[in-house]
Amino acid sequence: MTARDTIAAVATAPGHGGIGIIRVSGPAAGSIAAALLGQVPRPRQATLRPFAGSDGAPIDTGIALYFPAPHSFTGEDVLELQGHGGPVVLDLLLGRVLELGARPARAGEFSERAFLEGRLDLAQAEAIADLIDSTTAAQARLATRTLQGVLSRRVDVLLEGLIRLRTFVEAALDFPEEDIDFLADPRVRDDLARLTEATGDLLADAHHGERVRDGLLLVIAGPPNAGKSSLLNRLAGSEVAIVTALPGTTRDLLRTDIQLDGLPLRIIDTAGLRSSDDPIEQEGVRRARAQIAQADRVLWIVDDALAAGVAEPAADQLPAGVPLTLLRNKIDLTGRPPGLTRRDDGPAEIACSVRTGAGLDALRAHLKAIAGYRGVAAGAFSARRRHLDALRRTEGHLRAALAVFTEQRSAELMAEDLRQAQRALGEITGTFTSDDLLGRIFGEFCIGK
Repeated sequence: MTARDTIAAVATAPGHGGIGIIRVSGPAAGSIAAALLGQVPRPRQATLRPFAGSDGAPIDTGIALYFPAPHSFTGEDVLELQGHGGPVVLDLLLGRVLELGARPARAGEFSERAFLEGRLDLAQAEAIADLIDSTTAAQARLATRTLQGVLSRRVDVLLEGLIRLRTFVEAALDFPEEDIDFLADPRVRDDLARLTEATGDLLADAHHGERVRDGLLLVIAGPPNAGKSSLLNRLAGSEVAIVTALPGTTRDLLRTDIQLDGLPLRIIDTAGLRSSDDPIEQEGVRRARAQIAQADRVLWIVDDALAAGVAEPAADQLPAGVPLTLLRNKIDLTGRPPGLTRRDDGPAEIACSVRTGAGLDALRAHLKAIAGYRGVAAGAFSARRRHLDALRRTEGHLRAALAVFTEQRSAELMAEDLRQAQRALGEITGTFTSDDLLGRIFGEFCIGK
């Protein structure tokens, strides 16, 4: 696809800076360069020129770079103007570019054009946004690997295997006179089994990449005065929450973001769950319950000296199915040894002292374990939830095809499952993609990228 119009946007972050960049892409990039600079710069050579306004007076002086199609980020003619980073100067310069025939770019439109022109696949385009939005070194490294094609290459290998298998199966259906009895060929089952296993392996790796990208949402909950705010402060390494001996100090949600060896964690401290006549505390409890329902993991903390039995929350205190870890706090007062206890009939339990730090290393290791986090291993990549969804559907269709082959011996049903598997897998790189999905994905990008 070749775009028929020319787009332009400020490609640097809003605010003041030493350098500001205007990016232009499309068929009019060369004529805009000639009008603005007095000449079209030599391809891929930095040229120092004044940027002329409509009256010929210079708006600014800076570096111009020209990239003729197809050797550019978007695959189109691209002009980049590097001037001073003041917002007024950039507004004047962008206004002049628009006067010369460009239109303002939509969010993510440069990356979208790169995808549509075949310069990037969809997973790589998404990795650009993930790299820009990275808040940890681990996120940046995995996004870079995805941009370099680590995920795409593994998807392409699976797609090639699927296409080969589909070709064989559908040839047997389309040309029955050739007497191709693929149902009797053991290689079909072996190929299906290998594809299913490889898809499962890719899904596991994608789940790890999604955790590194999105992290865990942890909600600290429990009765008043159990040490919730103290735990938040200890994990954050700073005094985020006010801590007093009075129960009910925390009445609203307190949020902080940290990273645990590269794993992003969003931690939310909540009001103590109890009955109260205070309308402010009642609202705090309502907000706490709403946040608990959205948590990836609830850390239910209790005072070890007061807790009887296992100290699990009552049935009406947490929504059904919420992932739960029990923390027995203040073991420095009770003498209970610190550490993790796993039980077959209930949630994991960690004995700790937030005041002394005993047992908190076990908590940190537990959080990495439940996230499936293993650091930035070789071959790891960044992934999104839509990738996980596509891989789950691919694996489901492959398992269905394997069941059809083994049990029903139906060539037609097997061919349809393989077709659906290929379609689901192709969504990751954009082989099969709806316009609505493209709009949602690139609409999340910043303008100018």
